[in-house]
Amino acid sequence: MKTIGVYTTDFSLYHDILQALKRRHVPYVSLSSTRNIPSRIGVLLTSQKEESGIKFHKTLAVDSLDSIDHAIDSALQQLVGKEMYTRVLIGIDPGERPGLAFLGDTILLQKTQVENPEKVAPMIQRFLKEHPATEIIIRIGNGVPVTRNRIINSLIPLKIPIEIVDETKTTSSHQLRRLDRDSEAAAAIALLSGGKVQTQLPLRPTEGAIRNMQRHSRQRTEGRFSISKQSALRVLQGKITLKEAIEQEEKKRKPKRL
Repeated sequence: MKTIGVYTTDFSLYHDILQALKRRHVPYVSLSSTRNIPSRIGVLLTSQKEESGIKFHKTLAVDSLDSIDHAIDSALQQLVGKEMYTRVLIGIDPGERPGLAFLGDTILLQKTQVENPEKVAPMIQRFLKEHPATEIIIRIGNGVPVTRNRIINSLIPLKIPIEIVDETKTTSSHQLRRLDRDSEAAAAIALLSGGKVQTQLPLRPTEGAIRNMQRHSRQRTEGRFSISKQSALRVLQGKITLKEAIEQEEKKRKPKRL
């Protein structure tokens, strides 16, 4: 299969493209020149400024799109060369930083991780713009109930069938990095059938979930302090991020100047 090539003299853009490709585990070839582009290159990522001067049948100006991830999605779609998929399965491993995997007609097209649960729906919408399908199913692991329900509630307006899957069958090796474990679990989740979601789900965190979020906050602050129960509850409900809760707690703890 052909691969993505990267060429630009814009160092900042070059760095950002490579970081995004590595984060998403997308193979690529970095080019120092466009004089002799290897035959294995299927799409070349570059800048708007340089695109017109490159004589290659498939070039894509990364900075002409709304994000680097969007450009990568478009490049991957061009590599596959498929205009419509029969079936796209989307797997989600719920958590503070959810893992996602996208399979098109049994082929793993992409696996990644997003910053927070609220980023899941926009990521899926962008993917489906580049990879339209006759049938789409979203499958999400049954762990972390409050976070899972937040994600599900954000996806219901998309009007795509959603299933909750038993993720105990998707355990990944602990030797993998957290990002890899979450995206691998998401890929496994995508292949499992589950119970269908009919309506919005409640966001009622248990005492255990609140304590667990406080534990996470203590880990983030290297043991200096934990956020309050009230702040932990707001984080679990998606009203603020854990980072914001920690910053608010730090402000409270700063000694007042006389």
